[in-house]
Amino acid sequence: MSSLAPRNFEPGTICIEDLEIGMLRELSKVIGDAEIEMFAELSTDHNPVHLDDDYAQQTIFGGRIAHGMLTAGLISAVIGEQLPGHGTVYLRQNLTFMAPVRPGDRVDASVSVREIDYAKRRVTLDCACRVGDTVVLKGDALVMAPSRKFD
Repeated sequence: MSSLAPRNFEPGTICIEDLEIGMLRELSKVIGDAEIEMFAELSTDHNPVHLDDDYAQQTIFGGRIAHGMLTAGLISAVIGEQLPGHGTVYLRQNLTFMAPVRPGDRVDASVSVREIDYAKRRVTLDCACRVGDTVVLKGDALVMAPSRKFD
């Protein structure tokens, strides 16, 4: 993703009949204290590495970090809102967390189409999140895409 203006596509749906290998969608979001605190409340994950400066300073991270699943949620947002978009059903998600996201970081999430099984309406997506040039999360997802024929 370009380091210039964030590229957040409009929400919507791309039906399986219109998907192509290599199709890409992206979004950017700054993860601040408010997002971390809201995620802690919603998830009930109050691990002090996310919320307590003094505690987090003593960890291998040397400071507070965002929840990994908060970062992963941006992948879900791209899939559910853009590619394939509304009507998509998650079947599987594999994630590897590569580096921490810190309060104030802008996370650039991207999803691209790797494989399409038109008969089963299954789409394999490559997923990644970056902070600057650093990949903080990578993985893949299997989804059932919406179809004009059945939905």
